[in-house]
Order: sequence, then C-alpha cells, then structure tokens
Amino acid sequence: MEKEIGKNVSSGAKKVKRVQEEKKEPAKKKTTAKKASETAVKREHAAADERVKAAKARAEKKEEKIDKKTALKQAKIEKKAAIKQKKLEKKAAIREKKLARKEMIAKKKAERLEKRNEKKAALKEKRVEKRAERAARRELLRNESKAEKAQRIAREKKEKIALKRKKQEAHAKAQEDRRKAREAAHVRRAEERKHKREQKTERKRSGGFGGWLAAVISLGVACLALATVVTAGAFRMNEMQVAGENNARATLYEMVSASEELDDSLSKLRVSSGANEQRLLLTNILVDTALMESSLEKIPVDQATSTDISAFVNKTNAYARTLLSKLARGGSLSETERSTVSYLYEVNDKLYTELNDLMTHMENGDLRSFVGGKQGTVSEKFGELGNETKAEPEEIVDAPFAGEGNVGENRLAKLQKITSSEAEEKVRQLFTPYHVRDVQFTGETQTAEVSCYNFTLTDENDVEIFAEITQNGGKLAFFDTYEECSTKNFDLETCDAIAREYLRSIGIEDVEAVWLSDAGMVANLTYTAVEDGVRIYPQTIRIRVCEEKGRVVGMDARGYLLNNEDRDLEAGLSKAEALKQLTRGLEPYGANLALIPVDGQEVLCWEFACKYADGEYIVYLDARTGDEVQLFRVMQSAQGSYLR
Repeated sequence: MEKEIGKNVSSGAKKVKRVQEEKKEPAKKKTTAKKASETAVKREHAAADERVKAAKARAEKKEEKIDKKTALKQAKIEKKAAIKQKKLEKKAAIREKKLARKEMIAKKKAERLEKRNEKKAALKEKRVEKRAERAARRELLRNESKAEKAQRIAREKKEKIALKRKKQEAHAKAQEDRRKAREAAHVRRAEERKHKREQKTERKRSGGFGGWLAAVISLGVACLALATVVTAGAFRMNEMQVAGENNARATLYEMVSASEELDDSLSKLRVSSGANEQRLLLTNILVDTALMESSLEKIPVDQATSTDISAFVNKTNAYARTLLSKLARGGSLSETERSTVSYLYEVNDKLYTELNDLMTHMENGDLRSFVGGKQGTVSEKFGELGNETKAEPEEIVDAPFAGEGNVGENRLAKLQKITSSEAEEKVRQLFTPYHVRDVQFTGETQTAEVSCYNFTLTDENDVEIFAEITQNGGKLAFFDTYEECSTKNFDLETCDAIAREYLRSIGIEDVEAVWLSDAGMVANLTYTAVEDGVRIYPQTIRIRVCEEKGRVVGMDARGYLLNNEDRDLEAGLSKAEALKQLTRGLEPYGANLALIPVDGQEVLCWEFACKYADGEYIVYLDARTGDEVQLFRVMQSAQGSYLR
C-alpha cells in the first residue's frame, strides 16, 4: 500500500511535473516562437539592410557612371575649346606675321625708294658737275690760241704716256717681286734640305768613315749651291723673253675673244628687230671694239697693218655710236643701215676666223719671231688680215647704181697728195657751219680705189661726225652723223633745195636729183652729174638731210670724185625707136638718156620708168642697139623706196 502510495505519489509528482512541464511547454513554444519571430524580423531587417545597401551601391555605381560620363563629356568640351583656342591663336600669329611682313616690305620699299632717290640725286648732281666741266672745257677750248692748244695736246699726251708708263712700271715691279720671292723660296728650301742632311749625317757618323762621309756631303752641298746659282742665272736670262712671249700670247687671246664677242653681236644685230635688244647689242659692239683697239696697240705689227685693222675697228665703233644715238632718239634701222651692219659682220667674221686659226696653229718659234719684230707666219697673217678689212660693203641699192665705185680710169689718182695736217685744216673749213669744237685724226682708210684720212669731229652739242678726206686732192669723200630728227618741218622738195645748196658750198654743181626717199624724219636724196642732158650714174652723190633742222647730216661722194671725166654721149637710137624695144605691157611714164656702169664699163642707155600691173620698174636699153642692159624693180618699205 505504502508502495502504491509511494508509487502514486511518485506518479503524481511525475504528473505534476508533466503538467508543469506541459504548462511550461506552451510558454517555451511561445518563447521559441517569439524568438523565431524576432529572428525572422532580424533577418528581414538584415535583408532589408542588404537591399538598402545594394540599392545604395547601385545608386552610387550609377552616380559614378553618370559622373564619369559627365567628366568625359566635359573633357571633350574642354579639348574642343583648347583646339579652337589654339587655332585662333595660330590665325592671330599668322595675321601678325603677315602684318609684320607687310610692314617690313613697306619699310624696305621705302628704303629702296629713298636709296633710288639718293642715287638719282647723286647722278643728277654728277651730271650737273660733268656738264659744268664740259661747259668750262668748251669755254676754255673756244678761247685758247693755237699755241695753247698745242701745249694742251702735248700735256695730255704726256699725261697719257706717264700713266701708261706708271702702269708698266707697276707691272714690271710686280713681276720683279714675284721673281725675288721665287728665288728666296728656292734658297730657303735648299738651306732646309742642307740642314736635314747635316742632321742625318750627325746621327749616322762613326769613326774615320764618318769624317770621310762629312767631307763628301759638304762637297755635294757646295756643288748643289753652285748648280742652284747657275740655274737661277739661266732662269733670269730667259725670264724676260718668256714674259714677252706670254704677254703677246695673252694679248692675242684677248683680241680673239673681243673679235668673237663682236662677231656674235653683229650677227644678232643683222636680224634683230627690237629697239631694246638693238641698243644692248650696239653697246656690246662699242665695248668689244674698244677692247680690240686696246689689244691692237699692244701687238708689234707694222704701221700699215695696224692702220688697216684700226681703221675698220674705229669705223665699226663710230657707226655703232651713230646707230645707238639714232635708236636713243626713237629712230629705227633702215635697210641701208642693216646692209652696212651685214658688211661689218662679214669683215669681222673673216677677221675672227683667221685670228682663231692663227692662235690654234701658231708655233712657239713663230710667236718668238713675231715678238722680236721679225717677219714670219704671224706677221704675214696679220698683213692678210689688214687687207681683208679694206673690203667695201655691198649695200642694198636705194638708187640706181648707187655704190658702184670706180668705173674706168681713176681721176683721183692724178691729183696731188696732201698730208694729214692739211686734211685736218680742210675738214675744219668744210664743217665751219657745224660749229665744230674738236677734231681728232683717227687713222687712214686705204682701198684699191681711194685712200682717205679719217677724222672724228665733235660739235658744240657733243654730236660726233665721222668724215673722210681723200689723200689725193683733199676732197670730202664721205661724212656721217645723226641729228635728233623727231619732227617733220621740211618736205622733200625743201630738203632737195637744202642739199643742192650744200653741194654748191663744197664746189659741186650741175647735178640732178634722181631718187628721193623719206626714211622717217630724214630725207635720203641721190644726185647724179648731168652732161648735155644725160644723167651720169657713175658720178653719184648721196645726201641725208634732217627734216626737223633742215641740215645735211650725211654724204657719200666717192663715186662722183672717182669718175669725174669727159665722155662721148652720142645716142644711136631715138627715144621713139627705143620705146619700141620695151616689153609689151610696160607703161613708161618717164624717159631720159643715162650713162650707166656695166661690168666695169660705161654704157649709154635710154632710161625708162615704167608701170606694169601693180608694180613699178626702171628699164635701161642700150642707146645704140636697143638691147635691155639692166632692169630694176621699185620696192616700198617703211623706211622708203629701194630697188631690187
């Protein structure tokens, strides 16, 4: 029982315990549920926090991305702005550079203009000074007596000779200095070689053999010194001869070079049509002829040869000055002047060819003989060159038979010969109306037909006149100049009267004008002698008259002087009979008896001026047989009429 009560108590206690535990279990469950709920809440809060953090992270990342894009965009904007600013700065720099360059150009231009004005002022002042000097010199020359003139010429000649001697002495001194320098250098090198040998000998010297070697070397040095002295003496003996040959060779080369340049200029001038190019070529011709004349003075040729070549060179120089003055005053070259240029070219071309051939094939022995004044290959060649320069020009004929020269007997050869001094007095008298202030004798012209003294005259206006006076009889054969003729104040008829009056003043009458031509502002007139109504064409005179001033500026009377003689002038055919011999279709509008040159003989002819279609012709029929002897075609050009 007790055990059962005890067991019951025990089971009751367990029950109570169980009940208590059961009562505690809901509370425990409740507590557990509460804890679980709290845990869930915490987890929810944690998840929410995580979501918030993630959202914040996403927001921050998005913000960062936006900031990055904004930064990139801003960087691009700044870069574009920087590039634009750089371009603007570059443009501004270029603009400033251009402005600076413009300013510099303007400054340089102003400086050049100032320099040019200063130069012009200096040149003007120099011209004024020169003009004053020339005026003073003209006044001095005008008032000086013959004795004073002779003293002045002698003084100027002495000054030229002194200047030339001074140059020669300076050249000789320079040569002597070079020779002494060469000798000193030679002696110095010999001493140096001697010293080196002595040093070498000292190093190698030993015992008795060394003494013998020193003696041998001393003897060798003495022999070398003696040989040096002998050689130097031989050099000095040959040096002057070699120097003379070298100078002559150099002078010949200079003459060949000048002749070559002259050949080139004359060749171009023949075909040139531009005034500027013609002026340049004529200036070159003046320089080249001056160089040739200077070279010719240094060459030891005989007087005749020197005179012949010098006359050609001086004539070329004077003609170039005349043409240059004409171009400077607005003129142009006529057909006759171009023909004269061609003639000068042909003569100089032969001269240059022969000189070049001479220099190419000349031997040292020939040159040595030439320098020594002996006859040889070089002297003979120069004699031939002198003869070739005497050739006469073949001009375009601007009048019937103009320039034919001597036909038959030379009448000038029978007249008394005068001296150059008498010729100078004659030329002064003939050109008194031209107010000549200076006359220079420039040489002689020698041809098979006529020999003349050449003179260059200068009038009060510094215009140069080239004149030739015959050695036989002292007649004015030729003169040429150029007056400034820019206005036509005189017609051909008046110029004809002026030319006739001039011819009467020099003793020529009974002439008839057969050809009148108006070349620019200068009238070209051709006259022939007339005997019993017959025109004597071998006796032709050509005159040039300035149509502005009404003054004769040129004349060629060589044909008239050479062929002045009495003749038989009987015609076999009448005018009517001669007319029947003309070619059908020719319409004559003028007829005259004329004596013409044919193959060196004079033939009496009927001269007919005819028209045919649109052309004009001049026909010459033999006055005895009626045969056609000569026929000319009348051509027209800008410079006037001429015949072909």
